[in-house]
Amino acid sequence: MVASIGFIEKIIQCFAEATRVQLDSPGREGNIVVLDSQLATDVMVTGDLHGHRHNFNAIRRVADLRNHSGRHLILQEVCHGGPTYPANGGDMSHTLLEDVARLVTEFPGRVHFLLGNHELSELTDYPIQKNNQMLNLLFRLGLQHAYGPAADKVRESYFPFIASSPLAVRMPGGVFISHSIPPGVDTSPFDVSVFQRKLGPEDFRSHTPVFDLVWGRDDRPENAEAFAVQVGAEALINGHEPCPAGYDTPNSRQTILDCCNDKACYVILPLDRDWTQARIVERIGRLKL
Repeated sequence: MVASIGFIEKIIQCFAEATRVQLDSPGREGNIVVLDSQLATDVMVTGDLHGHRHNFNAIRRVADLRNHSGRHLILQEVCHGGPTYPANGGDMSHTLLEDVARLVTEFPGRVHFLLGNHELSELTDYPIQKNNQMLNLLFRLGLQHAYGPAADKVRESYFPFIASSPLAVRMPGGVFISHSIPPGVDTSPFDVSVFQRKLGPEDFRSHTPVFDLVWGRDDRPENAEAFAVQVGAEALINGHEPCPAGYDTPNSRQTILDCCNDKACYVILPLDRDWTQARIVERIGRLKL
């Protein structure tokens, strides 16, 4: 059954409000969020969800934002994956994106949805194929099933929200959290101006600094070291890479978290101490479904 006009209008309004909240969040500096002890006591960092509803619900239970007023929650990559609509095989992960927007508005300034490559692909129509299926097409089929003739209007309401998502979160203690890290930074420095300057539509296209930041798969120690030095970080936390064990440490700087399988992992980091990769790994927990 196609959603009612009233329900569709509420979704569109929610995304407009969530966009405003992201842009106006305390700690927002350009296109990153900079946290300190005045804004937060600890931060829960999670990995890619890709439509995994059960893990998203488990994250909300663990975060328990209502009873932990000083806690911030970092989410990333919810689009493409998970259950499908039986009627047309459409991807249901749009419902998770909508729930993220609701969470952003429910706890303003405390939920940070990092820009990921799959959300970027929806913003720019950049095609992603997996297992011989076009993920963008399946996503649109899901919207068509849920919203009928209003599908395009609902999808367009996602765009400002995605474009307003922070590129990274910086914590005291030397932690820099982004969806991934750009490739080849050890041979060609990354254009860090994207973290501060106003971004336009052209900044989200392929082979731009923003694109390289969220699509990068260069986990060489030399590259991670160079990027960490450029952004002034001791430790990097990312998603993007599948991790069968729920997390991975491909080099001495990066910790990669994954939340789209049954071994999904997260980490809660207090802001009152310094962090190394080893200390971060000691605090990694596993979601319980």
